[in-house]
Amino acid sequence: MLLTYDVVDTSPLDPLAEPLLGGLAAEYATRYREFRPGGVEQARNEIDTYPAEHFAPPSGAFVLLLHEGEAVGGGAFQRYDASTAELKRIWTHDAWRRRGVARQVLDALEARARGQGYRRLYLTTGYRQPEAVGLYLAAGYAPLYDPAIPFEVHWRLPFGKDLLESARSDTLADLRRPGPLGRR
Repeated sequence: MLLTYDVVDTSPLDPLAEPLLGGLAAEYATRYREFRPGGVEQARNEIDTYPAEHFAPPSGAFVLLLHEGEAVGGGAFQRYDASTAELKRIWTHDAWRRRGVARQVLDALEARARGQGYRRLYLTTGYRQPEAVGLYLAAGYAPLYDPAIPFEVHWRLPFGKDLLESARSDTLADLRRPGPLGRR
């Protein structure tokens, strides 16, 4: 059976987004528990660091993927620099994983970023999120870190993508950092 989804442009303040953002906080608290002694509350405070207006046009976006009115995935971007948007908060509800939801969220965000005039995308993901690393690599994102260095040394793994010519990575050189990003 082919599942259909509706992509909705909204805000992190939308009540439909709450189960996803709460689930994301719980996942961060679990995967990185020794670094977040405050648990889910600390993780949620980190997620809420950026005000909702950062994820609104004309320089940002926040989308939810809905199935029969229920949010099953979502994500956002905000301005990173004049030509680059930074992807944030891409997440899929546990029960909807391995169904292409995250890829559809990513595709929707890329289309909106292009529509807002961005030429590149930048993101970081945590070293304990191999599913996210796989998603970004499969979607054509270039790793902006030295893969010879163990992931846990990097802590945050940066990726980039040229939205105009996705096969190019030379346009991402200024997004690379000389060494591991480490913890914030």
